[in-house]
Amino acid sequence: MASLSSSVTSRSCRSGYPASFSPVNSNRLSRSLSFLPASPQGLNFNELCVRFQRKSGRASVFMQDGAIVSNSNPTDGKSSLKGLKEEVLSVISEEAAKVGAGSDGQSQSTVSITVVGASGDLAKKKIFPALFALYYEGCLPEHFTIYGYSRSKMTDAELRNMVSKTLTCRIDKRVNCGEKMEEFLKRCFYHSGQYDSQEHFAVLDKKLKEHEAGRISNRLFYLSIPPNIFVDAVKCASSSASSANGWTRVIVEKPFGRDSESSAALTKSFKQYLEEDQIFRIDHYLGKELVENLSVLRFSNLIFEPLWSRQYIRNVQLIFSEDFGTEGRGGYFDNYGIIRDIMQNHLLQILALFAMETPVSLDAEDIRNEKVKVLRSMRPIQVDDVVVGQYKSQTKGGVTYPGYTDDKTVPKGSLTPTFAAAALFIDNARWDGVPFLMKAGKALHTRRAEIRVQFRHVPGNLYNRSTGCDLDKTTNELVIRVQPDEAIYLKINNKVPGLGMRLDRSNLNLLYSARYSKEIPDAYERLLLDAIEGERRLFIRSDELDAAWSLFTPLLKELEEKKRIPEYYPYGSRGPVGAHYLAAKHNVRWGDVSLEQ
Repeated sequence: MASLSSSVTSRSCRSGYPASFSPVNSNRLSRSLSFLPASPQGLNFNELCVRFQRKSGRASVFMQDGAIVSNSNPTDGKSSLKGLKEEVLSVISEEAAKVGAGSDGQSQSTVSITVVGASGDLAKKKIFPALFALYYEGCLPEHFTIYGYSRSKMTDAELRNMVSKTLTCRIDKRVNCGEKMEEFLKRCFYHSGQYDSQEHFAVLDKKLKEHEAGRISNRLFYLSIPPNIFVDAVKCASSSASSANGWTRVIVEKPFGRDSESSAALTKSFKQYLEEDQIFRIDHYLGKELVENLSVLRFSNLIFEPLWSRQYIRNVQLIFSEDFGTEGRGGYFDNYGIIRDIMQNHLLQILALFAMETPVSLDAEDIRNEKVKVLRSMRPIQVDDVVVGQYKSQTKGGVTYPGYTDDKTVPKGSLTPTFAAAALFIDNARWDGVPFLMKAGKALHTRRAEIRVQFRHVPGNLYNRSTGCDLDKTTNELVIRVQPDEAIYLKINNKVPGLGMRLDRSNLNLLYSARYSKEIPDAYERLLLDAIEGERRLFIRSDELDAAWSLFTPLLKELEEKKRIPEYYPYGSRGPVGAHYLAAKHNVRWGDVSLEQ
């Protein structure tokens, strides 16, 4: 019974999924499932409801008042009484088997998380802190073990000391922080080995089995390593350290290749050792709170969905900027550039989520199907609709900021872009003719990631005399700020108080830090929890990846074959002037350069 209760408890850390239903909802569901036999002894009905919701993938949303809003498609065979009965009986049989297995501990499951590349920056700064945050919030199962694996020679104590330096507790929850850290670190162990050694992974397997102590073993491998050794690590983990009686999953960090060919080869190699549903291709931007809220904002608010088309939207802007350069990572970055590093994955994934049609349900496959349709509907990117740039040295306030090629890890004379802007189009009925402008760059004047939706001008505007001839200043704009200072705000026009008729532009503002006291979880926390629970909605499917590379590969080849020289811009500036000419070409003004922003 412990394994069932722990699995239910692990969901309670998500505010949208309570650990149990209210009595009202439980009774309502029990009446609709009157065909069920008596529950096996030891099975709690409320817990069964939660298990059924998770297993069947039904699109149910739990509101704060406890109500359940379920999206069932009456034309779907699985939504029929027969399909419903089969699904619920399946869950009952699984849980009955677990309960009947006895309380000797053998029926309980455990999760073993192996961070491959544990000595790297990503593991230290993101993965281990995210795992601790999940543990602190009570989101991890009762039985879990974390192993660090890398080539560096290190003891368990040295790993714990390294990890402890990056752990922090929630700002809004600091109770027993020190005790929680100690308990978490006791679950962390280390094994040194080569990434291409089946013998070393076999030793890891033996150590994992010791901690699993005969329980049902579920294993998650996080590949925080360079892409050139992905396949070796997957081969060894699959053949020598897979679970014998539970699931085995592998999280793969980007980049997923450099172009269509290398990406397809990587996927083919993975599938020699893993099934598609075992591969979790992570794009941490999809785990950010405001990106998650994008579909909620659109599909759960009646005022937005009717406006979400070419009839009312003039353009959409996806903007990403960092206020620092490569800073020692130039060797890695020079092999990929800003288009591969940011635009082909982060921004394109957000675009697909933004532009997709309403999915059949909230099931992972239904959402990813709609995203793929968007990507396949996109017009080939024309090189004339792309501007590339590279930052150069600048002295400001007595401080000299180095240019990109001043980085010792960057080859001299490199033409790799650190900035890119592009105009993309979706050739379907909803978005025909609407420009989607992307802009991404390093060493710019500010750190920012946001989506800007500029609506069309009001036809026959009665107040033109009050607003002046610049219609762009009166355009309604919806801004979804992903980082920093997460917020959603809508720019509207209103009258300034007084006897005259003077109009002003104001913001209807939802600033998350002001509205919600709870600290926003890091994207890696959400994605790691999803991977543990088998939720694939925020991970990239292979055909989705193929469609994304098919869009950008021809552009990248043309830029590299023609050795296009980037437009240089000073460190800390707003980027190349060419980006403004590109926007003007499509009758667009960048929303982040206005005084109001």
